[in-house]
Amino acid sequence: MSFEEKSAWIMGVAAVASYGVYLAIILGQAATMDVAEVPYVAPLLWTVVASIVGSIALHALIGISSPRDAGKKDQRDREIYRFGEYIGQSFVVIGGVAALLMAMAEWGHFWIANVIYLAFVLSAILGSVAKIIAYRRGFQPW
Repeated sequence: MSFEEKSAWIMGVAAVASYGVYLAIILGQAATMDVAEVPYVAPLLWTVVASIVGSIALHALIGISSPRDAGKKDQRDREIYRFGEYIGQSFVVIGGVAALLMAMAEWGHFWIANVIYLAFVLSAILGSVAKIIAYRRGFQPW
């Protein structure tokens, strides 16, 4: 497995894990109060920071464990990376439009922040899945 494929796995797993922890925290607190009243800012920031730090640490570990492969990209790796990023960015656009519409409708900050966070998570997951599939099943550029 190439360094870039391992990187895609790390990004996907980190996104799922951090969002899962965030949901567990928020839904755990929602048992005693209305979900829109739950203090979400600190858990959101901490799970995002933890995901970033964890991802950096795991990338460092795979770089240390296979130093010859770290940082090496061929043309196929670059094309798969670009393909995955293009696919994943669709959710960022959808989330941005949804947040804009929610702000125009004067929805609460909780819902707007959470739809943006969900869009980023879905973008990371979809991009990672697209990259992994391209590595596993082959990739034909257009």
